[in-house]
Amino acid sequence: MRGGEKVLAALAKMLPRADIFTHAFASSMRDFPPEDSRWRGHRVIESFIAHLPCGRAHPQIFLPLMPCASRRFDLSKYDLIVSSESGPVKGIVKRPGQRHVCYCHTPMRYVWDMHDEYYAAASFAGRLAMKLWTERLRREDLKSAESVDSFVANSRFVAERIRRIYGRESTVVHPPVDVEFFRGEYEKKDFYLVAGELVTYKRADIALSACLKMGRKIVVAGDGEMRTKLEREYADNAQVSFLGRIGDTELKALYGSARALIFPGVEDFGIVPVEAQAAGTPVIAYGVGGAMETVRPGETGLFFHSQTADALCGAIEEFESRRWSADACRAAAVRFGPDRFEAEMSAVIGC
Repeated sequence: MRGGEKVLAALAKMLPRADIFTHAFASSMRDFPPEDSRWRGHRVIESFIAHLPCGRAHPQIFLPLMPCASRRFDLSKYDLIVSSESGPVKGIVKRPGQRHVCYCHTPMRYVWDMHDEYYAAASFAGRLAMKLWTERLRREDLKSAESVDSFVANSRFVAERIRRIYGRESTVVHPPVDVEFFRGEYEKKDFYLVAGELVTYKRADIALSACLKMGRKIVVAGDGEMRTKLEREYADNAQVSFLGRIGDTELKALYGSARALIFPGVEDFGIVPVEAQAAGTPVIAYGVGGAMETVRPGETGLFFHSQTADALCGAIEEFESRRWSADACRAAAVRFGPDRFEAEMSAVIGC
């Protein structure tokens, strides 16, 4: 249940009679246990991707087939189509009179703005696949935008991408964050926190380098392709703690007790900084992307403007020279609650 899945769950709650079309659903019961009510009452229809070998466990390996799979969905009986995507699923076939609203998390980063970063971090097989498929996927992505009547962007940052890549305007509706769950009173402890998926572009390495250079403790909570490499590199350092994948309750306690969340990557929106602020914790973020819309500089956090450890060290020094209000952080996070998302999306959809 990452950001995209949480948006889908919120849309499913808004539209309780809606059918859900997806390439692959519930790779294991661990992901969606039987008592999970978020999808109860919704008919779920998978594409042929789910029936391919590893299709449910690793659907991303079939990305080049997804435009074709999306076009095979039979959506002819519906008046309203709402897509939630950061890939080619919006390229559906619709009949005259149908309305298609696309909630766009971002145009595909791996073929557009962040192609070089993904290519540099990919394996040999991944690089070969990108060379073979990137241009075709770009064409498919541009074509898929033609089926959309109204775009909704998850941030102003993404709205600019939609304008630049698709030549379309969009309404900005920030994604829902369960701010009430993360609210609370916590005793602060002497560590900085990095949380989320450990992939190359999120730049956890910058946070680790900066904290160790300054002799500060840091906790890294998350899993992903970079975890093993980072754990190996910092295995003998007592100032670093790696927690791997953790549950929301443990994450909530980490948010609340950290001195600050360090957010060194570029995110389209970034739910993690909002969750941290909801727990009363300020954020030190790289000043590009969605964090610019969620962190209030000088009030709920600070920005550093060069994606380097030295720049982050300067921001940490400034952070430690100031006093921060947990109440101000919690108040800022309220702007992104689920009720606001439902009201704003209802206005766009007209329901």
